[in-house]
Amino acid sequence: MIKKQGILFKNGRIGLKAVQGRTDAVYTENGVIRAVGTAKELELQLSGREYGIVDWDGAFVLPGLVDSHMHLSMQGVKLEALDFSDTLSKEEMLMQIRRRAEQTPQGEWIFGLNWNENAFSPAAAPTIAELDEAAGDHPLYLTRTCFHAYLANGEAFRRAGISGDTPDPPSGAFGRCEGGQLNGWIYEEASKLLTVVQPQPDYAAKKAAIRRACEYALSLGLTGVHTEDLRYLGGIDIMRRIHRELREEGVLLRSHQLIFHDYLDEAEGLGLRAGDGDEWLRIGAVKIFSDGAIGGRTALLNAPYHDSPETSGMAIHPRSELHGITARARSLGYPIAVHAIGDGAADLTLGAMEAYPLQGITRLPDRFIHAQVLDAALLERMTRLQMIADIQPRFVPSDFPWVLERVGPERTDYLYAWKKMIDAGVICAGGSDAPIEPLNPLLGLHAAVTRRRPGGLEPAEGYLPHERLSLEKALWLFTEGSALAAAEQHERGQIREGFAADFTVLDRDIAQDEESLLEARALMTVVNGEVAYRA
Repeated sequence: MIKKQGILFKNGRIGLKAVQGRTDAVYTENGVIRAVGTAKELELQLSGREYGIVDWDGAFVLPGLVDSHMHLSMQGVKLEALDFSDTLSKEEMLMQIRRRAEQTPQGEWIFGLNWNENAFSPAAAPTIAELDEAAGDHPLYLTRTCFHAYLANGEAFRRAGISGDTPDPPSGAFGRCEGGQLNGWIYEEASKLLTVVQPQPDYAAKKAAIRRACEYALSLGLTGVHTEDLRYLGGIDIMRRIHRELREEGVLLRSHQLIFHDYLDEAEGLGLRAGDGDEWLRIGAVKIFSDGAIGGRTALLNAPYHDSPETSGMAIHPRSELHGITARARSLGYPIAVHAIGDGAADLTLGAMEAYPLQGITRLPDRFIHAQVLDAALLERMTRLQMIADIQPRFVPSDFPWVLERVGPERTDYLYAWKKMIDAGVICAGGSDAPIEPLNPLLGLHAAVTRRRPGGLEPAEGYLPHERLSLEKALWLFTEGSALAAAEQHERGQIREGFAADFTVLDRDIAQDEESLLEARALMTVVNGEVAYRA
């Protein structure tokens, strides 16, 4: 897919205001930037040579934006599933289910994503009786916005052979009424008992989901993503085949693939190591879950939840098991990338990294994913370990103000404390965790800069405003930060000679004001010197 002929991209407003005017053109060959300057300068240098021309026509040009933490497979599924992202009440949610039930062949499963009862008015999820009424004879399985809690109706439980007498599995639970009957809720690993009886997608469906997500990402200006899809795709070979075929078919999105720990045996059998791959697909760290999410109170806290003192959340793996997975990853030459939201999970995660140091094993760093609830001691340990923190700025407008009641006032000093982390020397990379949050990177930038909802007027200064970032620092998260997380800082993340020819081309200058981040749209996405998307 690489053009042999060089290309001159010209008439762009390159970079933020501080550097605009100094350059308006970039010359690329074989997917690499060979020169940056003014169009007049570069045209003079290229005199007598054959090259193609792409006119940016005054558009605003950034280094290619890269989402450091998302899930291509589930984003692709979301684009076809029942989506509750904008649903504002339980009644509206039930109405959407009724409409889908009317359109679905009798007895077939109905799937939905991204409901959030905390955003409802009043803040209540449907009961199992209400789900039964809305879905009729269809088994129903709905994934909460955090992807750590679920709702199912009675028919779904029946098909899975689950009743009120079914014991909770390790690292999971079924929600129950006072009398012990199922109430429709499912937490963490208990979900596996329902997913195993659901129809499984074939290869064509898996490839179609990845295609949809890749094309959607490119349309938003993303030139690359860091993703973990093996739990959906079912194997490393399948993952590599899908991306190879899509690339051959002209879908040009770079991907950095985390390896879910259950697939380490396959990785070993294939002889894969962290960093293996090419400029399109590279193998990254081993993905591990340490806890759940705050919304469903499954994030592991060091002390009980402020609004539910009977629980402190749950650990997905006991300490010994987490250490065992880490040791196995190290033996195969891998860093680890651990989902840890609560301060209790942070302690477990950092303990595993400390017990099995990364030095000398691989050039890729360990990754601490989310890091939403911390304290001063945890932050100091993070700094010493020189790991990457994968942060999701969009969590702030989604989780506030209800998260304050969940965790209580004693934890707010280090709550979603992105600026504290950066100021302490922790290298951060920016992502969305899509489909949990919108994939659009401009919404992530807006959240990092304002710490409030798009269009929201209150609080004007944002939630915990001392943690707001400048636009320059926010943009760094999605460019150089993402490159550092993949050990690609010497080849991606900047518009400079010798770096990859990846550009995000927008219809306006996002440095004008905060609202421009919400109004801007991608006009063109250039990956490896190729126009991968054009509006």
